[in-house]
Amino acid sequence: MPDSTSTSSVTTIQEATILFAGDSGDGMQLTGSQFTQAAAHARNDLSTLPDYPAEIRAPAGTTYGISGFQLRFGSRQIRTPGDEVDLLIAMNPAAIKVHLHRVREGGALIVNKNSFTERDLELADMELNPLESGILSGYEVFEVELTRLTREALEDFPLNRKQVDRCKNMFALGLALWLYSRPLEPTQDWLGKKFADKPDIRDANLHVLQKGYHYGETTEAFVVRYDVKPAQLDPGTYRAVRGAEAIALGLVAASKQSGLPLFYGSYPITPASDLLHELSRHKHFGVMTFQAEDEISAAGAAVGASFGGNLGVCATSGPGIALKTETIGLGVMTELPMVIIDMQRGGPSTGLPTKTEQSDLLQAIYGRNGEAPVPVVAASSPADCFWTIYEACRIATRYMTPVIFLADGYLGHGSEPWRIPEVDDLPAFDVNFATEASHRANGAEAFLPYARDEFTLARPWAKPGTKGLEHRIGGLEKEHETGHVSYDPANHQRMVKLRAEKVQRVNDMIPPTQVYGDGNGDLLVIGWGSTKGAIEAAVDRTRERGASIGYVHLRYVYPLPDDLGSILQRFDRILVPELNNGQLIRILRDAFTRPMLPLNKIQGQPFHAHEVEQAIADILEMNTVTETA
Repeated sequence: MPDSTSTSSVTTIQEATILFAGDSGDGMQLTGSQFTQAAAHARNDLSTLPDYPAEIRAPAGTTYGISGFQLRFGSRQIRTPGDEVDLLIAMNPAAIKVHLHRVREGGALIVNKNSFTERDLELADMELNPLESGILSGYEVFEVELTRLTREALEDFPLNRKQVDRCKNMFALGLALWLYSRPLEPTQDWLGKKFADKPDIRDANLHVLQKGYHYGETTEAFVVRYDVKPAQLDPGTYRAVRGAEAIALGLVAASKQSGLPLFYGSYPITPASDLLHELSRHKHFGVMTFQAEDEISAAGAAVGASFGGNLGVCATSGPGIALKTETIGLGVMTELPMVIIDMQRGGPSTGLPTKTEQSDLLQAIYGRNGEAPVPVVAASSPADCFWTIYEACRIATRYMTPVIFLADGYLGHGSEPWRIPEVDDLPAFDVNFATEASHRANGAEAFLPYARDEFTLARPWAKPGTKGLEHRIGGLEKEHETGHVSYDPANHQRMVKLRAEKVQRVNDMIPPTQVYGDGNGDLLVIGWGSTKGAIEAAVDRTRERGASIGYVHLRYVYPLPDDLGSILQRFDRILVPELNNGQLIRILRDAFTRPMLPLNKIQGQPFHAHEVEQAIADILEMNTVTETA
């Protein structure tokens, strides 16, 4: 939009980090997601961190009801949502109390001046008004009467006071878009579609969005506005994608490429519920979604779908994985391909249901009775969720085994640019069901449901009702090849060993492990899951100061890659950062004899790059740490 009336100068910057914060009812997640779309439309690289309150309908104005959305966008590569915030848009005092520590020294705040009454301060448990107490003296503060300006803008619209006040986030969004020279069109298009059947709501939000933008143009409060040029991305068609969206699209891609109908069973649980919402939108691709009455039935339905020749998938979080363990064990015994998605969160028990944590790795690898190994893979970014869930489906069907896919709340809710792949970019995904002809070709008189492929050790996948392939499966131990129930001790040991070896042969699908940075040297950092961006940024900064550091990020966390041991031998020390109390490091110490150092964060928040950088510096006795995010 042309800047025809503003007297503000425009300064070009490489990147910016902003944080929208307010009550759950203030629409901060929507506001942040729309700014994200505008930044993506302007071809910026970006990373987001939505931060939800754990309380449902927490009292308005309280600190535990604050909802935040942090976004970092830039013209250069963006790996994390930012260590520090350049601009905090605070809708009330509680937002300042909760998030002021994130704002960099000299950073800016836009505050809704109308929400700093005595009652607002009391709800936030603040004795003094931060706008008057001097606590904000180290920041640039813009007091904007968002509530009053919104009410004045909509005084001629047929909305009640509550509906009017809900529009103030659009005023704040319009102002933020103006301040960073981002386009209005993506939000205008979204509002037009979202409220097409509610024209009064649509027109009011569009009007207030425009008013917020024009306020920035006409007020004399902002001396400088900013512009962030497009990032240099690889050629292709891009969209901003959340991790939950990428998982859904990856499952659809796996279904279409394999020719397997996709069945998704789910019981609502934070933060996995988004997957059910996303997949329910793809019925035109033949996706079948089933909201079960509990976690156990969701897993049972997925196993049943796989038995019937479908791609059976279910999803949950840590507490739900605990409930699904018996059914996962059934999948191991019956050797059926199913995919179990674990969107990790803080625990134990209900724990921190809206906060992120890498809390379930040990449960994913070991959390079943008996000898019941399953492959475990973990996504590293919102966009990588697409590729990793696709790979999980390939492993499950090729090796006839359940596979656990690990992500977390940070990945599921976070966004980044995603280059939409061409169909030819997708790895081959061939599925072959047993037929009467293939059975007869083997020369056996009766169908052998546990005869194995010599390379993968996978048993044949026979659809129920296929002529000549009648067979029995269940939770009791099976006789080798015939599938008859067997209590023979030697047969049980043989089958346990075969199932374990089959999972180990997944290594045949794993590509050579890539080392980021130096191939040998002073320190090797090993990470998994959502820690990738922060670790890469920290490694880059430390290597710039002359240290020899390599970084290995594990997508395949069980079984571990065969070449990992040789890589460890090329480095003097090993650091393992995790958002837990040390789970991967236990796996690594069990597999290798090398001493390893942990870096653990268990605060419901992802790593900041400077936290990993400081840990590296301490190990290498390097005292200088950069301060920028």
